[in-house]
Amino acid sequence: MTATDRAARTAAADELCSSAYGTAGGPDSGMALVAVGGYGRGELAPYSDLDVVLVADEDVDRDAWTRLASEVWYPIWDSGAKLDHSVRTLPQMITAAADDVRVASGLLDVRHVAGDPSLTLRLRTTILAAWRRGARDRLPELHELVRNRHRLTGEVAHLSVPDIKEAEGGLRDATVLKGLAATWLVDVPAADLERCRQQLLDVRDLLHAAAGRATDRVAPEYWAPIAEGLGLYDGGPPDDLAAQRQVRELGRRLTHLSRLAWRRAEDAVRRPSGARPRRPELERVAPGVALSKGEVVLDRGATPASDPTLLLRAAAEAAVRDVVLAPPTAARLVRECPPLPEPWPTEARQQLVRLLAAGPGLLEVWETLEETGALAGILPEWERIRLLPHASVIHRFTVDRHSVETCVEAAALIRDVSRPDVLLVAALLHDIGKGGLVEHCQAGAPIARAAAERMGFGPTEVDLVETLVRRHLLLSETATTRDPDDPATLQVVLRDIHDADSLALLTTLTEADAKATSPKAWSSWRAGLIRDLARRVGAALEGRAAPPALPAEDVPVPPEVDHGGVALTLEPVVDGSRVTAVALDRVGLLADVAAMFALGKVPVRAARVWSQEDYGVSVWELADEHLDAGVLRDRIDNIVSRRVDPAARLAPRAAAGPAELAPTVVVRPEASEQATVIEVRAGDRVGVVYLVCAALAALDISVRSAHVSTLGPQAVDVFYVQEASAGALSDSRAADAAHAVRARLAVADG
Repeated sequence: MTATDRAARTAAADELCSSAYGTAGGPDSGMALVAVGGYGRGELAPYSDLDVVLVADEDVDRDAWTRLASEVWYPIWDSGAKLDHSVRTLPQMITAAADDVRVASGLLDVRHVAGDPSLTLRLRTTILAAWRRGARDRLPELHELVRNRHRLTGEVAHLSVPDIKEAEGGLRDATVLKGLAATWLVDVPAADLERCRQQLLDVRDLLHAAAGRATDRVAPEYWAPIAEGLGLYDGGPPDDLAAQRQVRELGRRLTHLSRLAWRRAEDAVRRPSGARPRRPELERVAPGVALSKGEVVLDRGATPASDPTLLLRAAAEAAVRDVVLAPPTAARLVRECPPLPEPWPTEARQQLVRLLAAGPGLLEVWETLEETGALAGILPEWERIRLLPHASVIHRFTVDRHSVETCVEAAALIRDVSRPDVLLVAALLHDIGKGGLVEHCQAGAPIARAAAERMGFGPTEVDLVETLVRRHLLLSETATTRDPDDPATLQVVLRDIHDADSLALLTTLTEADAKATSPKAWSSWRAGLIRDLARRVGAALEGRAAPPALPAEDVPVPPEVDHGGVALTLEPVVDGSRVTAVALDRVGLLADVAAMFALGKVPVRAARVWSQEDYGVSVWELADEHLDAGVLRDRIDNIVSRRVDPAARLAPRAAAGPAELAPTVVVRPEASEQATVIEVRAGDRVGVVYLVCAALAALDISVRSAHVSTLGPQAVDVFYVQEASAGALSDSRAADAAHAVRARLAVADG
């Protein structure tokens, strides 16, 4: 699949369309059949539509013209080609382009296929002249359309399932860049743009071939055939990770070119029309660094060869001011600045921290540092995670972009900690261990330690960075999977966190990491659990008795509960609902409540279960905004009265698909001295909590508390269980319980 193949497909389409036009008796003057869009650019993929317009002069007989159109279309349809067609007069085409910037942009690629070539030439020259003449007025509207598309579709470089046409850095942006260059207001590196565009077109051709249909979204199953088509092998089968990296590299490069071009286009639009180019004015903003036309460049008299910190200083100034770090400037600094000494001088470390603390301005500057090769000298460890996809689909970004986004989130929280420099460096490096065979927190800690030492941090700060990287999941995992009232839970955190400053840093890093992952990773529910755990750990560090876990006050018990009923309270939350269930505590209560949701196919995001004197209380976070309290009450009444048998309705069925995670059931003896802790990990689907609780109830085992958490494709459910007569399970009973749960889930996975 190459440009030669696309040219052959275009030539075949031209022959088909021109033959249809000639067979229908299309005239040589006054009418023309023109190609637009991808067909106009000669970029037909295997399953592309043919976008054509039958254009006529204003004085052509309308009846003859429209009759000709239908006679042209039918042979093309009969050939099996997919046709996107329209019929317009030349004035209508020009008016449509004047009214809609998208139409105007699309018509820049109009190409003659059949009929009157002079008509096509008039159309092209009129559209192009109007495009250049109105560029200052129209580019802001086009830019807003581009930004809206990016907000909806994300980035090719970082999406788990990238859209190589519509996403930022995709083929649509490459076309827009050609349109920007056509305005003559900005320069776009033509050779670089064309190289990326042609390679991405090759990928789209391979994607169509693999999918057997027209698609622009690269689902996981298509990476291997794309790798094969690109000849990417690693001594064995096609290297799909190499294919991902190549496509993401192209997306990143196009994104960089696009952002830079739009920055410069905005500057050009702001300048008065017809103003003579002047010698660039330099505003000195730091030693050796100046601002010119909205870009950070070198000041007159700057001496990169004698200033190893100049690159970081320039990058920090650009990020803090949220302006462009001029790529030629960055490239020159990479060539001419001497390597940073080890350990770094104090100013170099301070400038790195300024860069990381810049907030949103960091993103484009970091991108420029990557594109110009600057990171190899500043942070050689970055290559480990560059463009590395995350294993979990819950992540919005690749590992490297997630790390930068974590810095952006952390920058908004630095007032909460005493050492923002340590926080920001830990945020940058927290996932540096990903991509290997060793668990990434453990693998990343020594890498982060070495980097912090090279940056010139003192021994105390180096220890802190290492601890934060090694334990950056500690609070989130403990808060969402352990009983906050169990004394052993606090000890899990206190083993590694020994002072209030370290706790504040870890809490803030946890929040920044979660926010950079996805909105689901920092829901109000998860945030509340993590902050509550941090509050209790803080009290223990200060020598105070740990305050009670939230909720600090008992849940009210309605009167009907004492008569054997289950009281339900329903309240809306962001993108879902929260249900609180209260009933007299008994073996099997949790199974009944879980069945209530499973029978309604209501997805459970998270849940907490605990005992309150003689009552069992459970609070459920549900991914359904339209729950009906009456329906839930009827359902739980039917379950409790056994008019409905959940076991029959929720009988184990075959798994949803081969990609679903295999279940694991583990007894955690270290997690509590008061109860037996059973941890269940399984693919997220309706009914898992019910199956576990039903298996435990069948053994007359009571659930003292439960902690249900779903993130991405995996549910992590932790159950603190006791004998019905109270007390932790014996080793043999714990093994029986784990076996029973495992058997139920294994049958369910069929």
